[in-house]
Amino acid sequence: MEVLKTLIIGSGPAGYTAAIYAARADLHPVLYTGMEPGGQLTTTTEVDNFPGYPEGVDGPTMMVQLQQQAERFGTEVRIGFITKVELATTPGGIHKAYTHEGTELLAQTLIISTGATAKYLGLPSEQRLRGGGVSACAVCDGFFYKGQDVAIVGGGDTAAEEATYLAKICSKVTMLVRKDQMRASKAMQHRVTNTPNIDLRYNTEIDEVLGDQVVEGLRMRNNATGEVEEIPITGLFIAIGHQPNTTIFKGQLDMDSAGYLLTKGKTTQTNCPGVFAAGDVQDKDYRQAVTAAGTGCMAALDAERYLQEVGEV
Repeated sequence: MEVLKTLIIGSGPAGYTAAIYAARADLHPVLYTGMEPGGQLTTTTEVDNFPGYPEGVDGPTMMVQLQQQAERFGTEVRIGFITKVELATTPGGIHKAYTHEGTELLAQTLIISTGATAKYLGLPSEQRLRGGGVSACAVCDGFFYKGQDVAIVGGGDTAAEEATYLAKICSKVTMLVRKDQMRASKAMQHRVTNTPNIDLRYNTEIDEVLGDQVVEGLRMRNNATGEVEEIPITGLFIAIGHQPNTTIFKGQLDMDSAGYLLTKGKTTQTNCPGVFAAGDVQDKDYRQAVTAAGTGCMAALDAERYLQEVGEV
């Protein structure tokens, strides 16, 4: 059976950037796209903050271009996903991966770029309007709502941070917290309560996101009193957390309490020799396309150096 020099799992900015660098280093990478080819950016209508696109670009187009660039250098892109891995624990060992079809793959190095999935509320109207005003990234999409009224859902540090960010560029931010208190640190809570254009609503949940093609308003309900209220907004930001896609690596790779892969120092090296992690799967702080691409580059360089060290390049 053929032993691949580099197997890449995941096809977001991290995976494709890793593929570009690995292919140019003659590592002949094979990339499996995962269940969501292109990653989270395929659900983003406009990307204005990725360098090199002065007029902006829509997410799906950017991911197609990244794939084409990776393929131009010889990356083999396969539609499918990995369901199981058996990772070698000694330097120079061969890693095994199994596809959804049961095919066994052998690889000297493995780059994991499976990303993280944003958690949503699960409302049909919310899902229908994703990309039409519903977003899970205020830093990514907040600019499009400059001077407008928006709402954000969540009570943790991320929600508080994004609410204060939005408050700087939006006219009004309605912040909905499901419980009677925030989970955020006291410092972050103070930032929210001291920001005059944040309307903080406790014990409040969303009944319906209003609008046909784009977000036009919100119907919310106070879960303590039962009172229902509608407000006009143009953007809704969901900040209730992300789930890293790391289930198949549990028990083999070191993770933090939330399931994000842990890497060593400034590298992308995991606790298994020859296994590297890039993008949102190991980054719960920044979660930007450009930072994911940067770690994808790092992972490919780390893989190349590792193969040199074990005498395989």
